[in-house]
Amino acid sequence: MSMNLEREKAMLPGTPLKRVKSANLSKILFAGTVISMLVSLYFIFIFAAEESTMHAAQKIFYFHVSSAWLAFMAFFVTFVFSILFLIKRKRIFDTYAYVSAEIGVVFTIIVLTTGPIWARSAWNTWWVWEPRLITTLILFFIYIAYIMIRQMDGVWDKKARLSAVFGIIGFADVPIVFFAIRWWQTKFHPIVFGDGPSQQGGGIESSMLVALLVTITAFTILYAYLLQKGVSFEKMKMKVEHYKEKLREELDQ
Repeated sequence: MSMNLEREKAMLPGTPLKRVKSANLSKILFAGTVISMLVSLYFIFIFAAEESTMHAAQKIFYFHVSSAWLAFMAFFVTFVFSILFLIKRKRIFDTYAYVSAEIGVVFTIIVLTTGPIWARSAWNTWWVWEPRLITTLILFFIYIAYIMIRQMDGVWDKKARLSAVFGIIGFADVPIVFFAIRWWQTKFHPIVFGDGPSQQGGGIESSMLVALLVTITAFTILYAYLLQKGVSFEKMKMKVEHYKEKLREELDQ
């Protein structure tokens, strides 16, 4: 039995060299995340100018927008790897799509949490049924359905194919969320950059723009770290399941 397990081990992904490289990459990304987050906090609370109307409450803007950026990026990665999986049928593509979708859902929750907190200060209400909020909520439920499919009983490749279709179709809502305030009249969400049918883009003060870009960069590094750790964890789960199955077969003989 041990010889068979050794042969299976040689066939599984993740040689010692790859594991060392993965560990080193994880350390680099973790260090980059911590440093960039600390830098972004400095730019948000010290460097950036304070907004004249909402004052300190406006600072949540940086976390809200950066979380939305990360969620959109995560769902785009799910979209790309879902297509690759349907073409190549390689499990690693499905793994990247799934982990990225989980990250996207977490940060969509942050968007839907920080948004009402900010709205209370800006609009004097926690929630309004306006286009961007509605389309964001729909996006959240689409990818919740994606994750629920992955938790169903059944063969993984069937679940992977079905969830890949959800991952591809669901991404169509991302540009709708982004352009919602430009396509439909709204008196709540302001257009910061560019023109729209309802109002002119108001722009943003230079120090605020720098703080926003630094925060978006920090969240992007955080995404890379979470994706790397999540994929490593999923690979470990697959290896454990593989060994359990082989051991079960050996005991049944």
